[in-house]
Amino acid sequence: MAYSGDPVLADDLLLRPKHSIIDQSLHADLGAGITTNGDGFGIGWYDDVDGDGKRGAPAVFKSTHPAWNDENLREVATRIRTPLLFAHVRASSGTPVQRSNCHPFRYGNWLWMHNGSLAGFPEVRHDLLMAVDPSLYPKLVGTTDTETLFFLALTFGLTDDPPAAVARAVGLVENVGRRHGVEYPVHMTVATTDGETTWIFRYSSEKATSSLFYSNRVSQLRDLYPEMDVFDRLSADARFIVSEPLRDLPGAWTEVPEGSWAFVRGSEHDIQQFQPTVPA
Repeated sequence: MAYSGDPVLADDLLLRPKHSIIDQSLHADLGAGITTNGDGFGIGWYDDVDGDGKRGAPAVFKSTHPAWNDENLREVATRIRTPLLFAHVRASSGTPVQRSNCHPFRYGNWLWMHNGSLAGFPEVRHDLLMAVDPSLYPKLVGTTDTETLFFLALTFGLTDDPPAAVARAVGLVENVGRRHGVEYPVHMTVATTDGETTWIFRYSSEKATSSLFYSNRVSQLRDLYPEMDVFDRLSADARFIVSEPLRDLPGAWTEVPEGSWAFVRGSEHDIQQFQPTVPA
């Protein structure tokens, strides 16, 4: 889950919605067969802009405890007020359950989180890590396919052109995977942000990716549901990005199509086709 808009308490984002991400950690409805995500969690958030009008590097809080049973999360969530928050609950795909493997991952001003997997990761991991820029390699701290994909995207220019960088990273993973006999190397929904804009991606090699949604404009939601005062408390540019809708409200959510990427920044949004490219 990702939120951007006027600063709000993390508690309002993580714990209060009917189908909150904490609720989803116990029973996800659209999780491609995975209904429980109890192998750790993490949140990343930004403070409001400083006196120069710039937003500093994000903070992260991670734990290997199940999100539904972590009193520290409930405690800090009532003290964090943020204009942009990432939150993730983890179901391990084979890598160890340890703090360094929990999302979101951070590099400089950037956050990254990923649902899905790189198939055959133990077999392709060496080749993929050798493609990471040597100057970035020391910053790798975990053992997951997600962090590897993040650092490949950074290698290919994430901070300059996120869609092109992710396309090259995914193209490399597919190329390496198929050299190792992996039929469908990539399954991913990804969210990444520099603290101002959030880019999201939905793609899988077999064209069967898990769901991904973003909320429609608050003004539209107020017109659709005038009786729901929760929308009156949100700023006009507030947006949510979720793997599953937080509430079952027809017209409130736009599903990102299979094989697409989108950006969301305040009232602005756009969806484009996503096509991997093999780096030269």
